[in-house]
Amino acid sequence: MKLNVNLPHHPYDILIKKGSLSQAGSWLSQLWQPQRVVIVTDNRVARLYAEKVKLSLEAAGFETFVFDFLEGEASKNLKTVNKVYEFLVKVGLTRSDGIVALGGGVVGDLAGFAASTYMRGVHFVQIPTSLTAQVDSSIGGKTGVNTPWAKNMVGTFTQPDGVLIDPEVLHTLGQRELIEGMGEVVKYGLIEDKELWDELSEMDGSPESILEHAESIIYHSCDVKRKIVVEDELDNGVRLYLNFGHTIGHAIEATAGYGKVMHGEAVAIGMVQVSRVAEKKGLMPAGITENIIHMCQKFGLPVDYQPWNEAALYQALTHDKKARGNSIKLVLVPELGSASIHQIPLEEMKEFLKK
Repeated sequence: MKLNVNLPHHPYDILIKKGSLSQAGSWLSQLWQPQRVVIVTDNRVARLYAEKVKLSLEAAGFETFVFDFLEGEASKNLKTVNKVYEFLVKVGLTRSDGIVALGGGVVGDLAGFAASTYMRGVHFVQIPTSLTAQVDSSIGGKTGVNTPWAKNMVGTFTQPDGVLIDPEVLHTLGQRELIEGMGEVVKYGLIEDKELWDELSEMDGSPESILEHAESIIYHSCDVKRKIVVEDELDNGVRLYLNFGHTIGHAIEATAGYGKVMHGEAVAIGMVQVSRVAEKKGLMPAGITENIIHMCQKFGLPVDYQPWNEAALYQALTHDKKARGNSIKLVLVPELGSASIHQIPLEEMKEFLKK
């Protein structure tokens, strides 16, 4: 299955194909001339897949090196980026060479940031290996790293030259890592794709059912994101819809300590919290919060987080990138399958943090 992200200045394809990881070299040779390539990955993915991808790239004529760092959100910072730069210099990467991001969302965000800033930009592709990365973070060109103050606070908009998705790699994910990816999938059903929501409703919620439906849910999710990114690449309008649950979710990640609550888990908690308050205010339909809770719990996603520190969460979300001056753009779901932006004074977010 193939989808095209038809951006006027930088169109690229998303290829979703079982077993495609071993064909990474032939795929890349259709995008790039033979050149020096650095695979940026984490230590866990490196053990599983780095050698397979390296051999495939070398067979296609690419001089290939591998850089890996300690897995997890806690590594997604400028310190790790500096280590990447140091490695790129050491192997002699030039502006006509490229970086392959092989891993989950942390790897993709960090490798993309390094690729977009090293020598003011080198070639870059995404080979996502987690469900969260396959359905969401590998598409759309957002790169970035965390700071002590906020998640993804430092970053760029840099589109990849291509995205290669092999659903087979999901079989090597831990159960928690697989389940957390469903936070983003549930979000896509809520904000845009009722057909996807119906498919999720029919699934039994087990990890086996996720793997069985993987190709379909990846395709649906990527298609929603692709259309929104083409309409609003730089996140000023409808692309904000993709942030449903993320305003509070990112604040949870930052205050808990990066990596303690996984991204998809935080999104699920954020969606439930914002919906509960919005429903009470008459901004979302009656009963929708219960629907969201049921769907999240069916797939094993958390719907609450303790300790719930309203003051710390509010402080964290004042650094949110959806904040504009003294107001913030909050994403709501006025009906199943559609989203809207509700601009409110930043101070009013305190109400949305009330239990």
